[in-house]
Amino acid sequence: MIKHIVMWKMREEAEGANKKANIEKMKSMLEALEDKIEEIQAFEVGVNYNDSEAAYDLLLYSEFEDKDALARYQVHPDHVKVAEFVRKVAKDRAVVDYEL
Repeated sequence: MIKHIVMWKMREEAEGANKKANIEKMKSMLEALEDKIEEIQAFEVGVNYNDSEAAYDLLLYSEFEDKDALARYQVHPDHVKVAEFVRKVAKDRAVVDYEL
């Protein structure tokens, strides 16, 4: 099993919207992937409430059967579309992929 965790810090303004609106749009876009991409085994999107400077704004936790399934997810057209939006509204990203 592969666990894929991604965290983002968002821009204050991007794509004609403020940070809060972009977080909600991104959360909705990410959550929609679960029904569109069969490789996803578990999927959770969380919005941070911690005001610490070290905190990230949004987190994605997901699980895949193996590295190949994660690779297929990453090039899936629906994921690519979400990633294009994310690159426009996020200013920083951290990712961890690990195998159990």
